[in-house]
Amino acid sequence: MAGLGNPGDRYTGTRHNAGFEVIDAFARTAPGGAVRVDRLDCRALTGRLRVGESPVLLAKPQTYMNCSGESVKGLLTRYEVPLERMLVVVDDTALPVGRIRIRASGSSGGQKGLQNVIDCLSTNAFPRLRLGVAGAHLSQTEDLADYVLARFSKAERSLFDGAVETACTAIASFLTSGLETAMNTFNRPSEESPAEQS
Repeated sequence: MAGLGNPGDRYTGTRHNAGFEVIDAFARTAPGGAVRVDRLDCRALTGRLRVGESPVLLAKPQTYMNCSGESVKGLLTRYEVPLERMLVVVDDTALPVGRIRIRASGSSGGQKGLQNVIDCLSTNAFPRLRLGVAGAHLSQTEDLADYVLARFSKAERSLFDGAVETACTAIASFLTSGLETAMNTFNRPSEESPAEQS
């Protein structure tokens, strides 16, 4: 499972580091006990645990967002992880803060880290979990790069923290019951965003 983000203190807590936050939260609250995500492997900080009978590798690529796919591909190859057992966790400016969405495949929706994973793997057929980071004040004319590299407002942070908690529960569902069950439980089809229909 790979959460995408940017390494370094200057990016901690930014919208673009949603993937890192979910990996850290899942590592802290893992069903079998907390684990550390601090072993450098294929240019990612990694940690290992078991959920039920399944071994799980948690990863936070350290390549910076736009080159995340290089690290993800390296880990998939090294550990022979089938694509359907991989989950990529990313921020999504097409979803409001507090919302999560799980998909089996699809476009990147403009998320450059996810696009790089798609490019490096030469396929978009892998599961991904998106966390909404679009606040009420996000305008169509705003530079998205500046927006995702900024931090949440206090009100947004409260909503986002709730989404991280939900995402951890969704990940546990994905690992123990499979993608279909996780999607059916945690998605809201009537509120699907246009970016995710492509």
